[in-house]
Amino acid sequence: MGLNIRGRSFLTLLDFTPEEINYMIDLAAEFKHMKNNGVEHKWLSDKQVVLLFEKTSTRTRCAFEVGARDLGMGVTFLDPGSSQMGKKESLADTAKVLGRMYDGIEYRGFKQSVVEDLAKYSGVPVWNGLTDDFHPTQMLADMLTVREEFGSDLRGRKLTFFGDARNNVANSLMVVCAKLGMHFCACGPQDRMPSEELVARCQAVAAETGAVLEFTSDVAQGAKDCDVLYTDIWVSMGEPAELWAERIKLLLPYQVNKEVMAMAKPTAIFMHCLPAFHDRETTIGEDIYEKFGLEAMEVTDDVFLGTQARQFREAENRMHTIKAVMYATLK
Repeated sequence: MGLNIRGRSFLTLLDFTPEEINYMIDLAAEFKHMKNNGVEHKWLSDKQVVLLFEKTSTRTRCAFEVGARDLGMGVTFLDPGSSQMGKKESLADTAKVLGRMYDGIEYRGFKQSVVEDLAKYSGVPVWNGLTDDFHPTQMLADMLTVREEFGSDLRGRKLTFFGDARNNVANSLMVVCAKLGMHFCACGPQDRMPSEELVARCQAVAAETGAVLEFTSDVAQGAKDCDVLYTDIWVSMGEPAELWAERIKLLLPYQVNKEVMAMAKPTAIFMHCLPAFHDRETTIGEDIYEKFGLEAMEVTDDVFLGTQARQFREAENRMHTIKAVMYATLK
């Protein structure tokens, strides 16, 4: 692998070439093989990283902490109550301080501008663990999962996102599919499609890679010839609970259920970035059932627990791909 991204920040996949993206996925596959075979790889034992979380997470925090420790690094976790960033100290000042103590910074929060400013002022690689606009570490895990299912050449494979196609996951799926020459389909309400600006940027990428970008409100069209059916929760973290009634009415037609799965290829798989509201075994799930009578929301339980579901392998792959991003930018 002759590529070198040492010292670069990982803010959005728009910043990386298809070759660089495939390099990180290849590296993740190697790390996964080593992890599964008990091969120690503490290659960054002289490094320290800090994780800044304005939004809570299970997968992102665990993936960064386990991945960093597998590489031998020290890890500091800071939640909103553990840092003065943006309160008593400016973002720029915080970034300059952290950049003198740590070799890399992860940020998970709201505005994309925050992670960009951390990269601007810190002087060390900064990794986007999720913002309102993009979720790039999730994309590498998703593509590793798809490659494990269909092989390393993903060109022409169709991935359809069902639901609110204006959210950070749908944005990022469109970007990574465009970069890798895939067929991306956003299937949802017309007024919840990706922004015109982002579509234009991805169309320019697609013109070079041979990717296809499709936008439809027709579920049958979205599922037709589909290799990967993907969805996400209907109300994101940080949005008000009052949105549930509106979103259920708007997005229930785009629920991924066994009828929708049957419209896709027989070999198709289901994916979800998690957490998922597929049953009533959560406080939110039970509350939605009591208010609206829904047993499940964006995906039904039979699909989520079915033989075509890959979301738990996808979640595991967060650890391997995040490890690859940290190593590639810090080695």
